[in-house]
Amino acid sequence: MNRVAPAALAAAFCLGTLFTGAAFAQQAPDYSKVEIQTTDLGHKTFMLAGQGGNMTAAVGTDGIILVDTEFAPLHEKIKAALAALSPAPVKYVVNTHYHGDHTGGNEAFAKEGAVIVADPNVGKRLSEGTVNALTGAKTPPAPGSVPTQTYKNKTTLKVGGRTAQVMHEPNAHTDGDSAIYFKDANVLATGDIVSTGNRYPNIDVAVGGNIKGIIAAVDRYLKLVNADTKIVPGHGALMDKAGLIEYRKLMVTSRDRIAKLIAAGKSEDDAVAAKVLDDVEKKVGADEKATANFVRLIYRSLKA
Repeated sequence: MNRVAPAALAAAFCLGTLFTGAAFAQQAPDYSKVEIQTTDLGHKTFMLAGQGGNMTAAVGTDGIILVDTEFAPLHEKIKAALAALSPAPVKYVVNTHYHGDHTGGNEAFAKEGAVIVADPNVGKRLSEGTVNALTGAKTPPAPGSVPTQTYKNKTTLKVGGRTAQVMHEPNAHTDGDSAIYFKDANVLATGDIVSTGNRYPNIDVAVGGNIKGIIAAVDRYLKLVNADTKIVPGHGALMDKAGLIEYRKLMVTSRDRIAKLIAAGKSEDDAVAAKVLDDVEKKVGADEKATANFVRLIYRSLKA
């Protein structure tokens, strides 16, 4: 298996500053320098990484199912990377959630004939715009990225010889999360419910995200996968089941420690000041600012 470096952070969005603490994340990326890296996962299934969320592509005889589309300026580079895999067109794009580093290329792919598939709440957020729970920053509507096909609970997509099982994960990273499983390749794409690479998962509490939902989704993934499953996270390096188990432990530890502070009557600021996730911070590879934000979002999701 050809391993590649983790996907670059979604630098153009404030989510990057919240969960990496990197000063450069406040600046727009230079898309001209971004390269789309491809990892062969077997059975004509691939992980693509560039700037923003990881993508997954399943190649069929007459079309491609693509999970997420990163940023709009990368469309031609993503197309070129896919063309190197197959001359077949992208027939379906599946969005794991609404954030712009996963949906920015929707409009261009839709204009080329792809059906954009997602949970209905993805369309709602892209149509109405959103507000960041911690900063108050507003993300304007992106009507061109709105899905053209929605589903309830689960659906199946097919292109020549390939099948994608699409499953809604309620109130986890957002209120519109989807996971996609390619059974024939034993590949699971989780979206940002699972995010690694010196960062915590964002709990988008402004739209119903919840740490409890993240853990519940990971529990479902662990029942679905086996030791040979290739797990494509929303951000970070390719994972296996053992890595997912470790990720779950960090999420449960974080939830339980903040829940204990809430039970003791501590305020949100008290919870941040308590620094109860210092060891988790080291394991994740994040910084103090990112940890403080993670604590605040866990606190708010548990109080919701």
